[in-house]
Amino acid sequence: MDSQLVIAVTLVGGLFVLLFAGLEIGWAMGIMAGVGLVLFAKQPLNDLAWTTWSALNVYTLTALPLFVFMGAILGNTGVSAYLFSSVEKWLGRLPGGLPASVIVGNGIFGAMCGSSLAAVATFGKLAIPDMERRGYNPSLALGCVAIGGILSPLIPPSLLLIVYGSWASLSIGALFAAALVPGVILTVMWAAFAVFWVMLNPKMAPPVAPVSWREKFLATGQILPFLLVILGTLGVIFGGVMTPTEAAGMGAVLSLLLTLAYRKLTMPILQDSLFEAVRVTAMAMFIVAMATMLAQMLNMTGIISGLKDWVLSLPIGKYGVIGLFYLLYLVGGTVFDGWSMLFLTFPLFMPIITELGFDPIWWGIAYIISAEQCMVTPPYGMNLYVLQNMFPKYSMMTIVKGAVPFLLPMYVFLVLMTAFPQIALWLPNLIYGR
Repeated sequence: MDSQLVIAVTLVGGLFVLLFAGLEIGWAMGIMAGVGLVLFAKQPLNDLAWTTWSALNVYTLTALPLFVFMGAILGNTGVSAYLFSSVEKWLGRLPGGLPASVIVGNGIFGAMCGSSLAAVATFGKLAIPDMERRGYNPSLALGCVAIGGILSPLIPPSLLLIVYGSWASLSIGALFAAALVPGVILTVMWAAFAVFWVMLNPKMAPPVAPVSWREKFLATGQILPFLLVILGTLGVIFGGVMTPTEAAGMGAVLSLLLTLAYRKLTMPILQDSLFEAVRVTAMAMFIVAMATMLAQMLNMTGIISGLKDWVLSLPIGKYGVIGLFYLLYLVGGTVFDGWSMLFLTFPLFMPIITELGFDPIWWGIAYIISAEQCMVTPPYGMNLYVLQNMFPKYSMMTIVKGAVPFLLPMYVFLVLMTAFPQIALWLPNLIYGR
């Protein structure tokens, strides 16, 4: 055990030294995996090549660039403006209806785009100027855009769930089904929180203007094409008609057709979307390979089994362990993003989760909810920085004051989903008979 402790301290300490020195997460994990492999596991370096090949030679991962391209096309062409306008017609009469519309629009957009930053950039351009013009409180306006972006990594098709499912050898369809109900519930909770916030403090929002039923029904017609893309893509997966990769290809084609129908697709936009798909996929694949090597090395040296035995010996029960993991993600989210925490912790946490009897499908959803708060928690909070860069006239504190209160309903929902895991597991059990 002493030797394992020395190895663990050396590798984990070295990893954090490299990270805080500014090295990217993939390179930091790869370097420490190579050091551990040679010095502690006594294995040749060519094992790294074999591990990389086995980690990336997975058919499921081919869905990743297609879903990224699907979201990039819809975001870059600006057709999401029709989506936002349609939702706003239905919710705009509520107190705080426009912020609630931003959140609901993010939920729908998240079903076509798995990137939090892309969602924030898209709805920042669409909603903030409109809310400024109408006289909304800046903190509320900026906060609802920042928090709404968290829905994109959760609501399927989720890029994080594709990577997690591929790595943990889980059904991508089951993971998507498990994320759908929590994603919808969290969207409704955040939208309701925005309305409740304005009801408590009416000065944060202007008086609402009436919207006729004719305008609402016309808005429904505008939103239908987006819903058809979503339902078509997810429906063929849940129905077993297509694999996630085939459905991703269909979704990409439907997105192209939708943007062509709105006459928004241009050659520069197409090129930018293709390059974005390549950049995101290359980044994700490199990190997957390096994380797999590090996990294999930790397993070979006995660190994973040693940590598992130590955690299971703690007198806090299985829910205490889960609560400890949530706390670690809360703290870790102040310095790391969701992708980094996924690859840093899953080699160590997954054996513990399995040993405690938690469903790995459920844990994937719980992880995203608990970890993606990092996008709005300073000092990391990338959603905050995107908005501050887009609207530099507002201070970072103004954005934080608007975003952080929305974490309260998220924590409430996380507790409920931990106490009642069927919130996430009901739909995949129904569809796949798990």
